[in-house]
Amino acid sequence: MPSNNGNSKPWGKGGNHNPNIDDLARETKDRFKNLFSGGGNKQTFSLIVALLIAVTAWSSYYTVSSDSVAVVQRFGKYLKEVPAGLHLKIPFGVDVATIVPVKRQLKQEFGFITPGANDPMQASDPFEGKKETQMVTGDLNAALVEWVVQYRISDPVKFLFEVRKPSETLRYVSESVMREVVGDRTVDEVITVGRQEIETDALTKMQALATKYAMGISIDQVQLKNINPPVPVQESFNEVNQAQQEKEKLINEARRDYNKVIPLAEGEKDQRIREADGYRLKRINEAEGDASRFNASLTEYLKAPEVTRRRLYIETLQDILPNLQSKIIVDEQNQSILPLLNLDTSKGVNP
Repeated sequence: MPSNNGNSKPWGKGGNHNPNIDDLARETKDRFKNLFSGGGNKQTFSLIVALLIAVTAWSSYYTVSSDSVAVVQRFGKYLKEVPAGLHLKIPFGVDVATIVPVKRQLKQEFGFITPGANDPMQASDPFEGKKETQMVTGDLNAALVEWVVQYRISDPVKFLFEVRKPSETLRYVSESVMREVVGDRTVDEVITVGRQEIETDALTKMQALATKYAMGISIDQVQLKNINPPVPVQESFNEVNQAQQEKEKLINEARRDYNKVIPLAEGEKDQRIREADGYRLKRINEAEGDASRFNASLTEYLKAPEVTRRRLYIETLQDILPNLQSKIIVDEQNQSILPLLNLDTSKGVNP
């Protein structure tokens, strides 16, 4: 059996230290002595200088992407704006470059979260998101409103230095404006027909507040997403919405029938009026022609009554006799009726 000496119980009462640990400590001490001895000073100094040069070179340049600019601060004070590309700065924290994406369209979502979003301010946490969507309309009804604000950073200096936490401030401004706009309208307008007007009013008011607060933000678009009533009354609101849609459908059908029948009746009316006007003009022209012809005949009659009377008689017979199938001529001096005289046969013309 192995002897029960102090080496078998290194942490035991009255035991000696482990010799392996002592040897390791002694070896480490000897290495440090050799490193800082006269032969190792030059190598150590060269290593430190090389390390300092590498760190300086690594922290002296930075790259700005094509959709961004860099705002440079020297000792915490604003110095300049730097465009896209590779640039140099004073290292060791003297110059600090903050990259600001001025050409990228950013967005904030209210009431929902897009999977894979990189911007931490794009959406709030789920609990806060539910609170953001709960609004009261002008007719004291509740609605759950989800929307998106799309914006750009127009002035990076104002965005960084004029307002503390500008992205968070924009969320508060957007929520406040949306509650104001929704509160001025009824729940029917918010859910159905008033969406476009709400988006336009909200965009105008948000941009006005962003300009007033010097946030350095330009708001491009406000877009409403889902607008629903609260869950306990959602079924009733769906029924009302369905009835509203049915009403709009019936109104559209009635307008379609109206537009189909009324123009046809208007066209027939115009046609009848034009026909009546044409008949009126025809009768007036005929009457005026007859009157002119009668006046001309009267003038000739007054000049030679007998000749004119005989001419009119003959012209009348010329118009009437060709249309008669049989003709009977009665002599005024004869007391009896003359036999039938077929004038057409005597002239060689078939009756």
